[in-house]
Amino acid sequence: MARMPRYFVPDQPQHIIQRGNNRGPIFASEEDNRFYLECLDDAADKQALAIHAYVLMTNHVHLLASPHDETSILKTLQSVGRRYVQYFDYHYSRPGTLWEDHHKATVIDSTYYLFTCSRYIELNPVRAGMVGHPSEYPWSSYHHNAQGKEDRLITAHCLYRRLGRTNEERHTGYRHLFRNHLSEHDLTTIQEATNRGWALGNSQFREKVESLSNGQSKTLPRGRPGNDDS
Repeated sequence: MARMPRYFVPDQPQHIIQRGNNRGPIFASEEDNRFYLECLDDAADKQALAIHAYVLMTNHVHLLASPHDETSILKTLQSVGRRYVQYFDYHYSRPGTLWEDHHKATVIDSTYYLFTCSRYIELNPVRAGMVGHPSEYPWSSYHHNAQGKEDRLITAHCLYRRLGRTNEERHTGYRHLFRNHLSEHDLTTIQEATNRGWALGNSQFREKVESLSNGQSKTLPRGRPGNDDS
């Protein structure tokens, strides 16, 4: 099957998914999670990738991040992948491939989808039945974005900063976004766009992405999404 095109617009947020090979586990302990985040922090800083939200699940990772350069995402994930594989192989004497061949990503219209996508990411453990509220899951950006726990990995998007004049107001405003669950329409739209590599936004946004990327942006079809997990 042909690979989907990678769209790039400088400093435009993207929703990124990195999965374990054959959906196998990539985290088995708290130490694993901590080391992955350390690798991600180092690589993102070097490759000019601003991360706004994340969650580490058992067999995959979600990121909401703005790449400054066309290679920011790829080089960040390559760097993290190499370091983490060496660590994982050493600790678990694990043969074989750890990661899927290619990550999945979609450029998103931040005006309409930044907070929807951020909630989608940080609510993953709730949808998976692991916790009842995102605050109960330790390996996500919710604690920084909603509760003010320092996380050097996170760079605030300009729309996040507009939630309030002070950090406390921003945290409160962000928590208010979680009063309601995401709609089935939003879940379907985000899942389809990311799994298929489509630009996530209205027709004007897709045209903008097509123009700036010199590619062809996809239009979301009607119908149910594929069977990919969240």
